[in-house]
Amino acid sequence: QVKKQCDQKLLIRMKTKCVPCSLNLDTPCPAGYTKITNGTGLPDCRYYPEIKTHTLSFPGCWHRCVKEFEQPECCQGHWGPDCMGK
Repeated sequence: QVKKQCDQKLLIRMKTKCVPCSLNLDTPCPAGYTKITNGTGLPDCRYYPEIKTHTLSFPGCWHRCVKEFEQPECCQGHWGPDCMGK
């Protein structure tokens, strides 16, 4: 039997919002994503709280999240919704 469907595995990456590092320990990734950073995350971002009329800038932390996604694709020489053809 000839294989008609050759799905591609994609890795979708995203970052969580930049927050104070002390609050970032329990920051979750969105549903379906896996956190790949540990502890307080990566300390290389800035967050901007607004205090009355002033916006301040503070160093913060964020987490890196990934999600594996399978994209349906036909093998070479096949096409269409059912990957028929040749």
